[in-house]
Amino acid sequence: MTDAHGALSPLDEAGIEALVAQGLSAIGDAPDLAGLKAVRLAYTGDSSALALANRAIGGLDKADKPIAGRLLGAARGRIAAALSARQEELEAAAEEQMLATEAVDVTVPTARTAPGARHPLDLLIEEVSDFFTSMGWSIAEGPEVEHEWYDFDALNFDADHPARQMQDTFYIQGESVGAAPGRPANLVLRTHTSPVQARVMLEQDPPLYVACPGKVFRSDELDATHTPVFHQVEGLAVDKGLTMAHLKGTLDHFARAMFGPEARTRLRPSFFPFTEPSAEMDLWFPQKKGGPGWIEWGGCGMVNPNVLTACGIDPEVHTGFAFGMGLERTLMLRHGIADMHDIVEGDIRFSQQFGTTGKGH
Repeated sequence: MTDAHGALSPLDEAGIEALVAQGLSAIGDAPDLAGLKAVRLAYTGDSSALALANRAIGGLDKADKPIAGRLLGAARGRIAAALSARQEELEAAAEEQMLATEAVDVTVPTARTAPGARHPLDLLIEEVSDFFTSMGWSIAEGPEVEHEWYDFDALNFDADHPARQMQDTFYIQGESVGAAPGRPANLVLRTHTSPVQARVMLEQDPPLYVACPGKVFRSDELDATHTPVFHQVEGLAVDKGLTMAHLKGTLDHFARAMFGPEARTRLRPSFFPFTEPSAEMDLWFPQKKGGPGWIEWGGCGMVNPNVLTACGIDPEVHTGFAFGMGLERTLMLRHGIADMHDIVEGDIRFSQQFGTTGKGH
């Protein structure tokens, strides 16, 4: 029985039963959760036949309202129960399908994104710093744009020394502390890390045991063995009673740390303004191309008394030794790198050979 507008009458028991049967069939046929949602809206939504029939109860006679309430309540309860049961079935099926289709076989090899790599020079600088720290030395740093007094004068370089010439040094014109009144003093991109040693001697009292790793600048052309920007590590020891024997022992110990237990050093007489006596330092290198042999590694010597005096240290009381070597050269010797371009050009494939974070030869 329907009303004048064709809607389901709340007292039409047969019509309500037919509608419930139709709904239960649609619920059972719902293929997935989305389909079940559409069925739910069709049979329980605000515009559904059952909802409209329920709202029509208010217009019935008082005696008919309980009968209509029982019919529609039972019908809506059966629809709700069927919807709930079908919801659980479809959710379980969807979860089972997800587990089957999205399962991960952790034993299958996968393509991984290649990790980045720290530059081997950074790793070497850390290794060198750790070595000197393990001996109780301090690590010191200083400015890369330096007053020429620290770079040259404090280190006993004469005014006409060749190293001061423009073909060796990058000069920067500017006013600096220490210049004569009214006279502009030259600033330079430091040509070695020795100015750090001068600053340490001016700021601290002996005994001093300091290593100074850092970047330096010289007007060289970039080629297989040279670069205008490179790295050095220099060591300085100032104390009472230091001799060349202490210097030689320190260098041998450092060489073994860098190149293995067979490494050792020898000293050849030379000249540097800031040391006296001075020596070129050679390294015994078993992996040398063409067979084991000696190869130049750096320079060293006893700190010149003039340098101690310029930095406020009495050379009659204290002596000192100093040494320095290029870190790029150390890296090239250790790993058989033939071309400086590989070190400076920033190709990630070069750095990846040395690992991401670790140390090692």
